[in-house]
Amino acid sequence: MSANARLRLLLLQIRDSDDPVIEEERSSFADKAGLDVEQILLHNLLDGPPTHAAVAACDGLLVGGSGDYYVSKGHLPAFDELTRFFEEVADRAYPTFASCFGFQLLILALGGRIVHDPAHTELGTLELTLTAAGRSDPLLGTLPPTFNAQLGHKDRADELPPGFENLATSKLCRFQAFRVPNKPIWATQFHPELDSHTNKSRYLRYLEGYAEHLTEEERKRTLENYRNSPETGELLKRFVELVFG
Repeated sequence: MSANARLRLLLLQIRDSDDPVIEEERSSFADKAGLDVEQILLHNLLDGPPTHAAVAACDGLLVGGSGDYYVSKGHLPAFDELTRFFEEVADRAYPTFASCFGFQLLILALGGRIVHDPAHTELGTLELTLTAAGRSDPLLGTLPPTFNAQLGHKDRADELPPGFENLATSKLCRFQAFRVPNKPIWATQFHPELDSHTNKSRYLRYLEGYAEHLTEEERKRTLENYRNSPETGELLKRFVELVFG
């Protein structure tokens, strides 16, 4: 049995209980991390943050996207408790990888700023560029200087927490990735757990929320904007190898 076969990661989700994306997201994270789906345990943040016992029973945390919920609106139950929980995650240096909603929630919890900005919505497969800090990062630095990534968001980071460096950028959104300084905690606005097929399915599942401000022509063009993103598809495996050896 490999060391990775013993790993247990707790995936924190923000989705209604009848949302089929719950299991789809679990499978996507498992696949891209090179783990069996049974190694990914679930906790829905709509029920509040997990207990310390639940966190301690796992080796690390994953934080996924969201369905109908926005960090900028703060409309999750026990929202203040959630932000305090993520402050504690950072203080304790608990191994964590967060994407999209998780990226935004960590930023807000640690002193940054998130805004609701439909004019800068990113949907589909977009080209991102590493910053100088990103090129020297032990995880993000394994990506090429420019790379395709899967995105789907209307909230964006307007300001990172003090002392944080931005690791990647896009034409529409300056802040795309960060690491909590000197800790095994990374977060990306993009979705390394998704490929073009699963990202397109996610777009169609949440169409009215994602694309309510788009014209029919813009919606059609978005559907044509899903391409392969092989480089980011390896990022979660590299996270597992880097953090857990």
